[in-house]
Amino acid sequence: MEWYVVGLGCLVAGALIGFTGGVLGIGGGLLAIPLLGLVLDMPQQAAQGTALVMVLPAVLLTVRKYNQRARIDWHAAAAGAAGSIVFTWIGARIALGIDPILLRRVYAAFILCIAIFYFFQSRPRKGKAKPGKNAAKPAPARDPAQIHKGWFAAVGVMAGLASGIFGVGGSVLAVPFLTTYFRLSQTSAQALALSMIVPGIIVALATYTAHGQAHWPVGLPLAAGSICCVPYGVRCAYAMPEPRLKMIFALMLLVIIFLLLIKA
Repeated sequence: MEWYVVGLGCLVAGALIGFTGGVLGIGGGLLAIPLLGLVLDMPQQAAQGTALVMVLPAVLLTVRKYNQRARIDWHAAAAGAAGSIVFTWIGARIALGIDPILLRRVYAAFILCIAIFYFFQSRPRKGKAKPGKNAAKPAPARDPAQIHKGWFAAVGVMAGLASGIFGVGGSVLAVPFLTTYFRLSQTSAQALALSMIVPGIIVALATYTAHGQAHWPVGLPLAAGSICCVPYGVRCAYAMPEPRLKMIFALMLLVIIFLLLIKA
């Protein structure tokens, strides 16, 4: 296949992935990895490393756009980043030593667990109280400043390990914890999760590149296409109700699982 065909295809694919990542707060890498394996026949480790080339600038732009909409608590993000850096490197070293087919199947199982969680979160609640003065009101979203920063560091450890093993996915794992246990809003959790994994992404990208598992000529046009459409995705994220956003997130994860299992 000619290089310019691959480059143009990566630009278009990157634009679609960037928009999706902006909407869902996942940086787009979760979708890029199975596509790189299917279309370009990359082994799982190479697909993960190449996706990181695209993910880093897209995540940085997504964080900037989220911060413009609502200020991110940078102290909480820094605590999460401190927890993620070392464990991202450990996770990347683990992934580089695993059989590619086994890694792809484990990756699919990981995404399936997250998808099930989001389907549960987005379903209509039964037995709601009827409207009236005694009707229970939903608990308001919490401010990250009210939560001890050590909890964010613990989330960062978990997200960093996932990011290292799977190349991406740390924010996908962190968001459910931030929304469920810390009671942050969906968009606030997405912004904070992406913020805390940025240093880990840099560590993971350096590790995969050092082991020859990041194809920059493919990743760079993907990144260029992605950053063009991230702002539109973030705009859509703030325009949609949270249950619908969670349902879209879960459906997208099921698509990713299907693509992964085709290759596996």
